[in-house]
Amino acid sequence: MPQKKNFAVAELAGSDPYKLTTGLIVPRPIGWVGTLSGAGVPNLAPYSFFNAVSGNPPMFVFSAGRGARKDTLDNVREVGEFSLNIVTVEVVEQMNASAATFDAGVNEFDAVGVTAVASKSIRPPMVEECKANIECVVTDILDIGHPDLGNALVIGEAVEFHIDESLLDGTRVDQAALHAIGRHVGNQYSHATELFVAVRPQ
Repeated sequence: MPQKKNFAVAELAGSDPYKLTTGLIVPRPIGWVGTLSGAGVPNLAPYSFFNAVSGNPPMFVFSAGRGARKDTLDNVREVGEFSLNIVTVEVVEQMNASAATFDAGVNEFDAVGVTAVASKSIRPPMVEECKANIECVVTDILDIGHPDLGNALVIGEAVEFHIDESLLDGTRVDQAALHAIGRHVGNQYSHATELFVAVRPQ
C-alpha cells in the first residue's frame, strides 16, 4: 500500500492548495473563452478550471479568479455570452500566449495571431483556426471560495456548435483526429491521443 502524507487544508499556506489541486486533477480540459466587452472589444483567455456539466441541454462551466482584474469575468457579467474554442495541437501556442496579462482594451485575438470570426447567435467572436467552437449564453455566475481570493463559476448553455466536418460521423467526434490538449500542473500539457477502450458494464 502507498505511504500517504496528509495535508490539512486549513494548515496550507499561499499557493499550496492550488498546487495540490492542479497537480492531482489532471488532465484538465482547457476552455479557451472568447468574450466581448460592453464597448465591443474582443477578449480571449484560457481556463483550465473548465468542464461540461450537462448533455441535454449542453451546459459548460469555467471558473475565473476574482482576486485580480479579469476582463473575461467583467465581460460575461456585462454581455452575458461567450464562445468556447476547443484547444488542439494546432493552436496550443496561441492559447498559451493568450494566458499573458494584457492591458485593458487589448484585443487578444489580434495580439496572439488568431482570427476572430463572427458567431451565429451570440455577439462574442470565435477562433477561426480552432477545429471546433461552441456558442454559449450565460445562465448563472456564482461566487465561490474565499471572499477575496476565490473564483466566480460561470455557467453557460450552448446554443450553437461549429465542428470541422472531417471530425464527424453524424454527431460522434473522432477523438484521435481531434488532437485535443489537456492541462497538467505548471507548464505541462498532454495530448489526448493515447486512447484505450474499457467496455461499460451492462
